[in-house]
Amino acid sequence: MAAIHLEIVTPDRLFFNEDIDSIIVRGIEGDLAILKGRTPIVTPLKIGKIRIFQNGTERVASVTEGYVTAIEDNITIVTDAAEWPEEIDINRAERAKKRAEERLSGKSDMDLYRAEIALKRSINRLETSKYKK
Repeated sequence: MAAIHLEIVTPDRLFFNEDIDSIIVRGIEGDLAILKGRTPIVTPLKIGKIRIFQNGTERVASVTEGYVTAIEDNITIVTDAAEWPEEIDINRAERAKKRAEERLSGKSDMDLYRAEIALKRSINRLETSKYKK
């Protein structure tokens, strides 16, 4: 039975706003499961997949950087971007991955940092796209 309210917000839309059983997110120290009754937490969110467990089913989404807050029976995720597997344009993600890999051979530290982030995002999107139903 769903017991926690989850809201996922991006700059473009309210991505998710429903009751769930639990969620697994990628925090700065690894994966973090959030269950009903958890000690309150606010932590940065890393690029990765989130796994939402709801009424005996699992849904997977791709997210970028952001924050997750869990207080009492409410979880709020604020992230730069969130996508369901079926929303991911695989060709676009593959092109972004290739561009990022090419940039990683550059010399500028700023270019390297931006390329690393772009590569992580594109790989995450491609991995998440495999969860299409």
